[in-house]
Amino acid sequence: MIDLRPFYQQLASSPISNWLETLPLQLKQWENTTHSDYERWCKIIDFLPQYPAQINLADAVEAKLDTPLSDGEMQRFLHHLKQLMPWRKGPYHLYGVHIDCEWRSDFKWNRLLPYLSPLKDRLILDVGCGSGYHMWRMVGEGAKMVVGIDPTELFLCQFEAVRKLLNNDRRANLIPLGIEQMQPLNAFDTVFSMGVLYHRKSPLDHLSQLKNQLRKGGELVLETLIIDGDVNDVLVPEKRYAKMKNVYFIPSILALINWLRKVGFTHIRCVDQSITTSEEQRKTEWLENESLADFLNPHDLTQTIEGYPAPKRAVIVANKP
Repeated sequence: MIDLRPFYQQLASSPISNWLETLPLQLKQWENTTHSDYERWCKIIDFLPQYPAQINLADAVEAKLDTPLSDGEMQRFLHHLKQLMPWRKGPYHLYGVHIDCEWRSDFKWNRLLPYLSPLKDRLILDVGCGSGYHMWRMVGEGAKMVVGIDPTELFLCQFEAVRKLLNNDRRANLIPLGIEQMQPLNAFDTVFSMGVLYHRKSPLDHLSQLKNQLRKGGELVLETLIIDGDVNDVLVPEKRYAKMKNVYFIPSILALINWLRKVGFTHIRCVDQSITTSEEQRKTEWLENESLADFLNPHDLTQTIEGYPAPKRAVIVANKP
């Protein structure tokens, strides 16, 4: 099982040390309800080799070896990494292996980075962080400490596998909880929520939870699906959206800005809009499931398979007063 005690030690001397009042018990309860494959995934991490590597987090998530793995070592290494499929957010370049994930998450990162307050020396929370690709890019920008939260056991194991290959870097940590389980810490300099809002049954509650984690003057980076329209336009899919059954509210940008104002954010600005393309999200050898091409109407790529507007995303940056 993954040992989170080193993270507790980091918390003890951090601005979020009061999280220790609730976190250990929550994680103990989480361990009692884990996925049936969790133990197997943890063993795969143990099987992975670990060598001193040259680390690049500035423009990739990369660990290079001075001496390449032998053919036999490479085959075993690939086998272990593929036991942790599907790999959704990336890419990763590890010991000579290119993990070509479903999402080119570097595209999103490059779009939003110019609009962020400098991350150097910041305490950062990444909500719904997946396997942690963006967390490592935050570390690459000089963040002092990055905490990601995501309750999915496979993502935790993928994150810990990558951490091991990045010389066991402890500047980033993934905690298997949802934000609704976090006590209000009011301490993070920056909070990211990317690809989460439309999965929330109560989007205003989610925005309030994000605000409750920020310090005064802290910055929210919110990335989500949007539709075209005015301040009153919100899409509520009847059953599924792009084959996803857990999509509840997709607002227009103006509606989203209005929501953010209602929960108390200020200096709200939309810094990017982009249509999701098959270059950014696609099926690869690291993903056995369907991907974007399967979610769109084959006769009209401007629509989902259900007839809704095809995925379009926006990045909103705002501040806690």
